[in-house]
Amino acid sequence: MGKAIALDFGLKRTGLALTDNARIFAFGHSTVESKVLVSELKTIIPKEKVTTIILGKPKRLDNSLFEINTNIDQLILVLRKEFPSCEIVQVDERFTSKMAAHAISQSGKGKKERQSKELVDKVSATLILQSYLDQQSQARL
Repeated sequence: MGKAIALDFGLKRTGLALTDNARIFAFGHSTVESKVLVSELKTIIPKEKVTTIILGKPKRLDNSLFEINTNIDQLILVLRKEFPSCEIVQVDERFTSKMAAHAISQSGKGKKERQSKELVDKVSATLILQSYLDQQSQARL
């Protein structure tokens, strides 16, 4: 079983996180401009032996979808074409940006680093991925 990569997709930036080889832990990888995301993934996916791509699915509290989901659906079509051997999974990402900002504020980072949107995106991707891993672990029990 290969690694999984999570994408916290945004129109400007996308946060990336990867699992360890055993798919137990999620680690922040990077933040990339969304316009070069697929190009970056063409490097990362074979290098890291990724077999699963996890995408956050933004939802409102009433379970309705945000407008960005149209862009995410288009991205999924591109990912399926470019990486046909990868499984693509969407997971609910409600509150991940707020949880990421809170985790960063508790980390002892300086003010400038705490306000970094790139760091929030990377941490959000990590939270999305760890949530997926935890769900998979529970399903095996």
